[in-house]
Amino acid sequence: MAGGNVVWYTQNKDSARIDDGILTAYEISQLNLSNTELVVLSACVSGLGYVYGHEGIFGLQRAFKIAGVKNLIVSLWSIPDFQTKELMVLFYENWLIKKMTIRNSLKLAQETMRNQGYEPYYWAGFVLVE
Repeated sequence: MAGGNVVWYTQNKDSARIDDGILTAYEISQLNLSNTELVVLSACVSGLGYVYGHEGIFGLQRAFKIAGVKNLIVSLWSIPDFQTKELMVLFYENWLIKKMTIRNSLKLAQETMRNQGYEPYYWAGFVLVE
């Protein structure tokens, strides 16, 4: 994705360039990610997309599922970086160190944030798509 800002901010979107630094949902959907257990999109509103008729929601999560990813963690709204980092550290400790399931790792990380006094705004926006 290197160089994406240059293309984006200069509006120099040359369709002939194969590697413009901007990763699209279409490009993701063309990948073979069938051996990928988890993709985490911790950027703001990464779980949202556009509804087209009766086709469902089009967006990054659909593209990753088409590509074969088994699980995704996505954000439904903008969450400040500090709280996102706190949640992700807890999640990865649960999943990678404690060897919990992905679902239970996220649930426990969110419960920990809640017990530490964080409002739901800071942790409830992250959801697991299986």
